[in-house]
Amino acid sequence: MSERGSTGAAPRGGLRDAGSLLARNPDFRRLYLGGLVSLGGDWFLTVALFALVLDLQGSALSLALVVIGQELPFVLMSPVGGALVDRLDRRRLMIAADLARAALCAGFLLVREPGDLWLAFVLLFALSSWSAVFDPASSAAVPNLVEPRDLATANALLGSAWGTMLAVGAAIGGVVAATLGRDTAFLVDAASFLASAALLARIRRPFGEPREGVEHPGVVAATAETLAYARRDHRVLALLAVKGGFGLAAGVFVLIGVFGKEVFGRGEVGIGTLMAFRGLGALVGPFLGRALAGRDGRRLHAAILSALATFGVGYVLFGLAPSLALAAAAVFLAHLGGGAQWTLSTYGLQRLVPDRIRGRVFAFDLALVTLSLAASSLVAGWAADHLGPRRAAVALGAVALAWALAWWGATRGVRRAASFVPLEEPGLGTAGR
Repeated sequence: MSERGSTGAAPRGGLRDAGSLLARNPDFRRLYLGGLVSLGGDWFLTVALFALVLDLQGSALSLALVVIGQELPFVLMSPVGGALVDRLDRRRLMIAADLARAALCAGFLLVREPGDLWLAFVLLFALSSWSAVFDPASSAAVPNLVEPRDLATANALLGSAWGTMLAVGAAIGGVVAATLGRDTAFLVDAASFLASAALLARIRRPFGEPREGVEHPGVVAATAETLAYARRDHRVLALLAVKGGFGLAAGVFVLIGVFGKEVFGRGEVGIGTLMAFRGLGALVGPFLGRALAGRDGRRLHAAILSALATFGVGYVLFGLAPSLALAAAAVFLAHLGGGAQWTLSTYGLQRLVPDRIRGRVFAFDLALVTLSLAASSLVAGWAADHLGPRRAAVALGAVALAWALAWWGATRGVRRAASFVPLEEPGLGTAGR
């Protein structure tokens, strides 16, 4: 099943095919619903945690440290997570990660005073470490849970799930945190992980190929093999660069909390509103990107360029917006592009990379964007405190535009030789050079 994505069957896309896929594939439906539930809980946690840190610490840089507290552990643990995903049963790993994260979420109930913030960072570290197992396992499993012709639709659905629950979870999370208290938001997130684990436990299709007779290298050797594979297949390298470069500007996400609570003075509701429009953009973006790429994926790279550029333009306009309503519209535009580029690059990797190394490739992909996002978040927080949040947002939007152009120029040779036939073995062949 490692080359299911390489079939010549025409991929499906659009809302009608999305509904059809959910109706006729119960295993994928459970994966999708589990993602919806846990992502919604995550945004309850994010809104409540951003507001808590601003109350206890009161600076944009403190929000940047929260983001880094989520992202840096993910980077550090990704080589381990990727190796485990390609070695062990992916479904069991994902269930274990959900159960562990449910227990950890309850720990945020103990964070009450400025002196307790260290505990929040410890909990974030542990949560992110488990996410470094769960996230690549989920991405690597999708080609095994759907038919080849449904892979594009499955990715659009999963990408839109992130946006859907950001829109719903962030908006409701802001209201819940403001009215029922942050503790309720923390408990909702814990419950969401339990619900996700229950849904995953009912999936019957295998999440990967049989592991019998497959050599499993250690973490260091597995990481080296992954890097060698990407260097030899430049198509894979180009797709890995999409999210990594996107992360260089995506630290602008830190400023959503600053704009909602301080620039526009709307507190948790302001944060929730901006996050909700971010989610709406990310909901629509995957389907729009799929349409731009074409049903056979031949326009994949052009669609990615458009998505990266749209993200940059959106955040330039966000920094200039005079009101919460116009800022929300700009965030929506930006994340039309953000959602599209994420889904398109993921789809391309799933079609190109064999199952036996797919978990490690996605772990590397996610680690790369996480590392660049952490650095960008730190810069965004510092810039907002020293130069002002508006200037910081405009500057990061310009960085996104510059990356779009640089990526387009650097991938010229890859675009000419583009195909979705994977290398038979990592380290062999010269496809995409």
